[in-house]
Amino acid sequence: MAKLLRVLSKYKNKAKSILKMENKEELQTEEQVLTQETDNVSENIEAVIEETVEISETEKLQGEIAELKDKYLRLYSDFDNFRKRTAKEKLEMIQSASEKVIVDVIPVIDDIERATANAQEGEISEGIQLIFNKLINILAAKGLKPMDAKGQVFNPDVHEAITQFPAPTEEDKGKVFDVVEKGYYLNEKVIRFAKVVVAN
Repeated sequence: MAKLLRVLSKYKNKAKSILKMENKEELQTEEQVLTQETDNVSENIEAVIEETVEISETEKLQGEIAELKDKYLRLYSDFDNFRKRTAKEKLEMIQSASEKVIVDVIPVIDDIERATANAQEGEISEGIQLIFNKLINILAAKGLKPMDAKGQVFNPDVHEAITQFPAPTEEDKGKVFDVVEKGYYLNEKVIRFAKVVVAN
């Protein structure tokens, strides 16, 4: 029995050493597999990192492009607004200069109107009327337009009341009864108020 125990102990030791060897081989195999998998994972991680870096650089460049595009559009818009504003100012300056000339010519128109109203029939009267019509057409082409004030409701923005008198009817109250001196618009701007008589 002691002999049997010794043999069993011997086999037991051999079995342990065989198991240890098998475990070592399995461990080495597992270690190789794990090392290979780790290498594969590392390669995949590096590839993902490179792609992420490329994507983030692309996104960064796209962001810079969008920012530059926005700056360009703003600059273009500012320049366009500047161009429009200077064109408008230039036009207003030209109109302002012509306004002064036209304001100085309006009394001449008044004088010609009075002369034609009081002139005798004849060649001189017709000549004055032709000159007057030509002058009116030229000034109308420049934007001059006479006001139609008679019979209109009195408006202090365009009329200047010279005098008032009692209205003949209720309907005439607050209206312009007579025009003493015509008013004029230049491009929808009042350049001379109409001097009027108002019924009250």
